Amino acid sequence: MATLPTGEPRRPEQHPASSAGSSPSDAKYADALAKVKPLTDANAPLSLADRVQALHIAAISSLGLSKPDDAQSYWRRLIDIQPDFFDAYNGLGILFKGLNRLQDAEAIYRQFLSVSPEHPDALNNLGTVLFDLKRFAEAESAYRDALVWRPHFAEAYHNLGKALHETGQLTEADAVYRTALELLPDSIEVHIHLANTLQQLGRLAEAEEIYQRALAIRFNVPEVHHNRAIVLKALGRLPEAEASWRRALAFRPDAHLSQFSLATLLLSLGRYEEGWPLYESRYQQEGRIHHHSAATLRCPRWRGEPLAGKTLLVWQEDGLGDMIQFGRYLPVLKAQGVTRITFACAKPLRRLFASLDCVDEVVTHGEGLQRSSTYDTWTSLISVPVYLRTTLATIPPALRLTPDGGLMRQWAERLAALPPGRKIGLVWRGNPKHHNDAFRSVPSLAALAPLWSVPGCRFVSLQKGQGEDEANAPPENQPLLHLGSDVTDFADSAAIVEQLDLLICVDTSSAHLAASLGKRCWMMLPGHDVDWRWMHERTDSPWYPQTLRLFRQAQDESRDAVIERVRGALSSIEW
Repeated sequence: MATLPTGEPRRPEQHPASSAGSSPSDAKYADALAKVKPLTDANAPLSLADRVQALHIAAISSLGLSKPDDAQSYWRRLIDIQPDFFDAYNGLGILFKGLNRLQDAEAIYRQFLSVSPEHPDALNNLGTVLFDLKRFAEAESAYRDALVWRPHFAEAYHNLGKALHETGQLTEADAVYRTALELLPDSIEVHIHLANTLQQLGRLAEAEEIYQRALAIRFNVPEVHHNRAIVLKALGRLPEAEASWRRALAFRPDAHLSQFSLATLLLSLGRYEEGWPLYESRYQQEGRIHHHSAATLRCPRWRGEPLAGKTLLVWQEDGLGDMIQFGRYLPVLKAQGVTRITFACAKPLRRLFASLDCVDEVVTHGEGLQRSSTYDTWTSLISVPVYLRTTLATIPPALRLTPDGGLMRQWAERLAALPPGRKIGLVWRGNPKHHNDAFRSVPSLAALAPLWSVPGCRFVSLQKGQGEDEANAPPENQPLLHLGSDVTDFADSAAIVEQLDLLICVDTSSAHLAASLGKRCWMMLPGHDVDWRWMHERTDSPWYPQTLRLFRQAQDESRDAVIERVRGALSSIEW
C-alpha cells in the first residue's frame, strides 16, 4: 500500500518569480524590468556589481512575466561577465527543471562547479537533478560532497537519505534521516521519510512512534495520518488504522489514495456497504490504469443504470485472478437484459472466457478500445459489486467454468506419467512485480520439502515465470511433474487443474481458477499485507465457501511453520 509523499528529494527553493501562486502582479514585474532593462546594455556606464544586479533583476522579472527565454538570456549574459555568480546558475537550474530539461539543469550546475567546486548548495542542487534522472549513486555522491563542505547541511542530509533509500540502503538511510532530524527537529517531511524507512525495515513500532512525533508537531497533515494508518494496519491495530485514515480524509476529503486505502480495510472487515463505493476512488488516482481507462474509453462508464437492451463492454484493468474472481458477475449482468457483452482482456484469459455462455465476444484491449464508441456503456468487473450493492450475504456463486474436452485429453496424457496416488498441484511463487511478492511467495521449491514426506501424494507443478527453473530441475528428493512451462493460458491450466485432487498455492490467480472449478484449493497467506479479499483470521472465504481453505502466517510465525501446518493437513485429509 502506497505511502505519502513519494521518495522525491527536496528541491532547491524556487525563485519567487517562478512560483505562480505567490508571484507579485505582472505590473510589478513589468515596472521592475522597465527600470533595469536600460542598465543591462553593455554600453551603460555601470560598475560590474551594478550590471550583475541589473541582469539578475531583469532575469527574475522576465520569468515573472512568463518569458523564460528572456530570463535565460539575461542569466547567461550575467554568467559571461561574472562566472562565479551562483544565483544565475541556480536560476537557470530551477528554470530547466521546471521545463523538465534535466540534462540542461545538470549541465548548468556542473558548469558552475567547474568554477567553484566546493560550493555546497550547487552540489546539493546537482544531486536533486541526478536524483530526478534516476542516477541515484551519482546523486548520493553529490550530496556527500556537499556535506564535506558544509557538515551541518540539513537539506543535504535529508536528500542523501532519499538517495540511500532508493538504492535499498535502508539502514544507512535510517541513520542519515536521524541526523537530518537533529538539524531539522520540526520537519514533518523528514519525520515521514524516516518513518517510511523504518516501516520498510520491518520496524513498525518505531515507525509508528515517529509518526506520533510528527503529529505532535503538527496534527493537520493528512499524509502523516495516511502513512500511520498503513503501519497501524500492519500491526493489526485495525480500529486505529480506520480512525487514522478517516482523520486524513477529514483534513483532505479528496485524498483519493486515502479513500482507496480505507476502502480496502473496510472490505477486509466485510463492511461492503461503505467499502465498495470508496473502492471506486481508484478512478480518480492519476497514474493508475483505472484513471487511464476512464479517460480513453469512448463510451460512458456504467454507474448502475438499467442495462436491458444495451451493449456492454467489459474492460479488464486488474489482475488475471481478479477477472476470474469477479467473472461471477458476468451472468448476473447478462441476466439484466444486456443484448451483447464483449470482454476485452489479456491473452491468457481469452480462450477460457470465450467458452462462457454469458460472454458474446472476447477481444484484445486494442480492439476493445478501437470499438469502444460503438457500445452503450462499459464497466470493470470489480466495479459491479458497488452498483449491485453486494454484501457478504449476497456474493454471487463463483463463475462456472468448464474445461475444454480436447485440452483435458491432451493433458491427461502428460499426467499419466505420474505413479498412482493423489495428484497435488503446486504454485509457490507469484508475479514478482506484485507489491507484496516478497512476503506472499515461497522463496524456493526446496522450502516445500516437508510435503514430499506425505505418503501417496504425487506433485504437479503449474509454476510459470519465476520458479520455473527450479521446477524444471527439482532436487532428487523432490519428485515433481512440471507442466507449467508448457501451459499457454488459463484454458490449459483449467484442463490440468480439473484432473487434480488438490491445488496448494500462494495468493495467485491459480487459486481463483481452482476454486472456480470446484477443486479443493489450499492457499498459504503471508503474515504481512494480506489482500483485502481474504479478510482477517478466517480459514475460509465467502467468495469460495466450499472449495478454498486458508493457511495464514501469524505475525510471530515463520513461513516454514505454515508449510508444516499444510503438511499436517495433507497427512490427515479425508479424500
